[in-house]
Amino acid sequence: MSAVGEFRYSHPSISLRWAGATHPGLRRTVNEDSVFASFPVFVVADGMGGHAAGDVASTLAVEAFRSLRGRTLADVARVESALERAFDSMREHARAAQLGGSTLSGAVLVDVGGIAHWLILNIGDSRTYLYERGELQQVTVDHSMVQELVEAGALRSSDARTHPHRNVITRALGAGRRQSADVWLRPAERGQRMLVCSDGLTGEVEDGEIAEILDDVSSPAPAAALLLRRALDAGAPDNVSVVVVDVDAVELADEDLFDTHAQKLDDTLPREARP
Repeated sequence: MSAVGEFRYSHPSISLRWAGATHPGLRRTVNEDSVFASFPVFVVADGMGGHAAGDVASTLAVEAFRSLRGRTLADVARVESALERAFDSMREHARAAQLGGSTLSGAVLVDVGGIAHWLILNIGDSRTYLYERGELQQVTVDHSMVQELVEAGALRSSDARTHPHRNVITRALGAGRRQSADVWLRPAERGQRMLVCSDGLTGEVEDGEIAEILDDVSSPAPAAALLLRRALDAGAPDNVSVVVVDVDAVELADEDLFDTHAQKLDDTLPREARP
């Protein structure tokens, strides 16, 4: 598997390192996942539809957030506008050709009263986790049939990963009725590690193992590479995408800043990494 690159960037309010990887899996010829990882945006989309251009749908989903990329924090209104663009772009393309839907999950750093916060968003069953103080928390809630069964008490959480309808989602970006995304706002804190992933990872690697890797591997690039490798070793019938983001510092003094002019900002990931 090709090496995973690692990036870093410092803003006066926050310093980050991050890395990401995506792979078509071991049974697919097309990677319908798309990843956009560039300060201050870190999102993963999982396209659906197979021949109905799921790869196009996921690309449209993440491309709607490209305008947020830059040297400044975003704001909540701009993130909301990006979500609207994602919906509108899919609707427009669906008029001209058959188009599948897409999940979307991730986090955008936004300015709230001069303090960096994570605006975490989700629609579908891709996930965003937060690992801090030795604990892994799934921030997002899957929009899926099995999640509804779990919440209704009709299915145990431990059985959800093997349920025959585990891939049936109840909400997505697409050309049909507009469905809302869930959002959460969390302060960014030193030592946090964010994981954004498609269900190609969580379908093969349990949360306990994910937590162990995030705890044991100190840098984002090797952590992302190992998570991807564990999914592939487990068989990975689906596309797999992961983004790992570390918060190294918050509210930095000027003398502690990296040389931002030397940082590489054009850091979106290739569509796939080959074994």
